[in-house]
Amino acid sequence: MAPKSNKAPKSKKGGTVSEKKKKLSKIERLKQQQEEEEKRMQEEEEARLKAEQEAAERFERQQIEKRKWEALVEKDLQRRTDELEELYLLEKCFPEAEKWRKEVRVLSKWDHYIECYGTPDPSVAPEMNTFISLWKEKRNEDINAVMKESKLVLNLIEKLELILLDTPPHELTDEQVAQYQGSILELRELLHFKFNEATETLLKEASSLGDTDSGNMETIIKDENITLYIWANLKKNPKYKKIKFGDTQVGFEIPKALATSDIAFRIFHTNYDHFSPLPVIQRPEKPTTIETIIEDSAEKETPKEEAVPEAGAEEATENRELVTSSVTTTEIRTEEASVNFTKSTTSLKEEAEAKKEETETKPLKPESISVGPMATLPEKSIPDAITEAVIDEDVVDLRGFTPLGGIYHLNILQLPPQCKQVKGWTIVELISGGLQAFMYPPDIADDVSETENPYPPIEVMIEINKNVVFFEKPMVARWDSEGKGWRTDGFVSLYYNMKERIVSFSVESVYPITLIQDNHIHMPYESWELRPLCLNEAVLNITTTFTDIDIQIKDNQCMLAAVELGDDYELSHLLGKWMTITSLIIAMKQTGFNIFPSEYSHVYVAVNNKDPLVEMKAYRQMALLASAFSFSWSKWNKQSGPEKVVFKASELLQKEYVEDNEWSLYMFNGERAQKLKINELSEAFSEELEDDTEFHSTLYHMIKDFTSEDALQKIRHSNYLFIDAVCKLLLSTRVLTYS
Repeated sequence: MAPKSNKAPKSKKGGTVSEKKKKLSKIERLKQQQEEEEKRMQEEEEARLKAEQEAAERFERQQIEKRKWEALVEKDLQRRTDELEELYLLEKCFPEAEKWRKEVRVLSKWDHYIECYGTPDPSVAPEMNTFISLWKEKRNEDINAVMKESKLVLNLIEKLELILLDTPPHELTDEQVAQYQGSILELRELLHFKFNEATETLLKEASSLGDTDSGNMETIIKDENITLYIWANLKKNPKYKKIKFGDTQVGFEIPKALATSDIAFRIFHTNYDHFSPLPVIQRPEKPTTIETIIEDSAEKETPKEEAVPEAGAEEATENRELVTSSVTTTEIRTEEASVNFTKSTTSLKEEAEAKKEETETKPLKPESISVGPMATLPEKSIPDAITEAVIDEDVVDLRGFTPLGGIYHLNILQLPPQCKQVKGWTIVELISGGLQAFMYPPDIADDVSETENPYPPIEVMIEINKNVVFFEKPMVARWDSEGKGWRTDGFVSLYYNMKERIVSFSVESVYPITLIQDNHIHMPYESWELRPLCLNEAVLNITTTFTDIDIQIKDNQCMLAAVELGDDYELSHLLGKWMTITSLIIAMKQTGFNIFPSEYSHVYVAVNNKDPLVEMKAYRQMALLASAFSFSWSKWNKQSGPEKVVFKASELLQKEYVEDNEWSLYMFNGERAQKLKINELSEAFSEELEDDTEFHSTLYHMIKDFTSEDALQKIRHSNYLFIDAVCKLLLSTRVLTYS
């Protein structure tokens, strides 16, 4: 039987069921598409209405914020005059401190005169000339007498250097600067001559001081300023070529040509550096700078009928006086455009004339103790100046590097005729010319074989004193007497053992040798914090890549309170010693703790470039609050741009440290201060104001809004010398730029 066919059933109208379903599905799709289109149009309309509503709400919020901001601006303008006037009165402590220092300088000269110590006043040329002449006339002094006199000479040099660094530029004439620098150079030269003369006297007696084993003289003479290692080759035995002095690691190994010659070998280590050039003392601009600023500002003066904040002009004029000798022409012009001079022409000129008679507060001098861009810069760009100054790559750039640990004078000397005892008389042959150097290597003849050097290098081993700190392996440099600079070439081999503090090297000839460290090894700083301890006492902590440094300030003095190091150092000359800021900076640099930028430091260090006048204003107002408030580094300072500074601040009275959650962020541009809504953990930088806060014309009044009565009492009772010392230390370290 044939199979049944599977045909689709037909509808009454003749179509199959599947065809009917297919037709229905097309209708449904069209209907569905229509519904979707209607829904989309409805959603778009709702989105449009929502966007319009949000825009309207946003506009309303913006209008509210704008009105709120305008109200804050208006409120700030209303109290600006009073705030600037109060700040002007508070900042009178800085000229008062300079006036006090001037009186101290005058009084010290008078005290020196009436006490009649018998030592010359280094600032009086006739006294210095007499002292130098009298010491020159003394001949054949022994080493002990010279060492005793050297302490006085080094003290005179130190006093002259402090006079040049500590005295405001406008109080020194060009003649005085030349006189003081000339006296320093004369004393340096005379001191070295006297040590050479004493060495000659000692070598004449070498035969009586010979060692019982070798027969040669070997001696060490030491005090707090110098160490003299002398070896005299009396027996000329080639067996004794390698010498080590006593229990020290200092010594040398000489070739046979020297071991059989009448020579003496001297390693004369001085803790001071009398080779490197004297720092350049910047001279102040003529006072016409201030008059020019005043005249320029008078042309743009506000009409007399307008209300003008009188103290604002006073503050601006004083700020310019304080940095006349240090702010560059460009910076003055910038400030001229940004700071409002709002006093009448007559009162401005009267104020300038009156202030010319007042003393100025100056940053520490450039080259040795400078505050970077605040110092007067050369007319050419800094990189060009440095490139021109250091063309030879072997020449040490003293702007970027510095000798540390003193100078090691290496000398091969001709052994003078020895003293002889004859019938109770001491007879010695006198040779004109004094101490004579032994030429090594001598002029080599042309027929000498190139394959064999008869005058091999001399190996020298030196020991690094424990009173200096090298945080990295130092460079070894030699003095180039022709080029008047330090060079790193001329060394055949170098070996460092920093654990044992030994450096050895080989040289073909002998020179003065020194160890060189990077000036900016501690920059930029990783963090910093200025923390009050009690009334008129605070501590500045600076954390660097290698160490953690605490500088304590008390009244007008500072000291290195703590530093993170091992036990292998002897820093008793520095740790816990109260001294002036200038003296502390010099001592810290000489020890290896250079956290004081120079005017060229921004060329060598990646810094947060900040407007120097904004920076200076911030430091001055921080100093006013330093007895009761702690200030610290913020990562947002780098994001705020060159015209603004950002830092953390918090009142600190009872506790030792500020907790992380107690800090507040403040931003200051020199003309306006505000508390920020963000904190250190925020994801992005924002200048939005903290809720329910205002802004002020000064940083001092901004922070004062969040100050307790107890803190206000401490601030009001702060000593003007303490405030000035804090400001000078902040200016010297420049923590807002170099961290």
